[in-house]
Amino acid sequence: MEQSKQGSNVRNVLLLAQFEIKKILFNSRGLISLAAFSLVWLLLLLYPIRGASEFLLSPQNKDIFEALFGPEAVSELFKWSVAELAVYWTAALYLFPLFSIFIAADQFSSDKSRGSFRFLTLRTSRDSIFFGRFIGYMAIQTMLVTLTVVATIVLATSRESALLMPAIGSAALVIINLFIVLLPYTALMAILSLYANSARQATIYAILIWAAMSITIGIINNYLPIISELKWILPGSQISLMINTQGLGSFVYAPVAIAQTLVLLVLGRIYMKRSAL
Repeated sequence: MEQSKQGSNVRNVLLLAQFEIKKILFNSRGLISLAAFSLVWLLLLLYPIRGASEFLLSPQNKDIFEALFGPEAVSELFKWSVAELAVYWTAALYLFPLFSIFIAADQFSSDKSRGSFRFLTLRTSRDSIFFGRFIGYMAIQTMLVTLTVVATIVLATSRESALLMPAIGSAALVIINLFIVLLPYTALMAILSLYANSARQATIYAILIWAAMSITIGIINNYLPIISELKWILPGSQISLMINTQGLGSFVYAPVAIAQTLVLLVLGRIYMKRSAL
């Protein structure tokens, strides 16, 4: 009986995740959002990423970077076998978390405003709803990351076809890393969208919380450097350090994001269970 119930919950989680994906892919509003996203990344690929990758290919520019930022700050950036992916990596680490805040802001707020949570909870558990939405939005973001990485590979191979195989190997690691980076942001937005009355309000809360925590942690680190490790509680705290990594070495900071995600998911589940939705 217990196994049957657990199997039903897992099936409901997957069905809800699948529904969120379909809502993006087969809904006019979702397709417009995807088109806008694709256009933004197309412009980034054609101009900043292509231009910056050509800059990286010039050996003398390495000396300029090292003089400005120090040898240790950019040493790994020039070791990438595909320059376009190196520039994409730097841009994506900052841009995708920002996109995640906007994309994942409506996990539950629309249901609250429409009053449709009662309908959902009559048919499945709150755990299934919470984790189903989280998985669905992570799947959507992973598809977007994969789409932009594939476009970057096309850009690189149009310059030199021999880069195809190295690009595919690096791209797989980039996709996995970005997936891990986006986990705590999506989990945080799940909690905020449960609390907020709209996606816009959830986004504002996220910006305010991130700004307040950054300022507070900065002040604490300034006056009490002995507890500087407090910075790791903030989602994205490892991003600036990940820029100067590549290959398997980029996974050294993965435990930070995974730990943040687990804590946020536990808090979100507790809030979901106790809140009057």
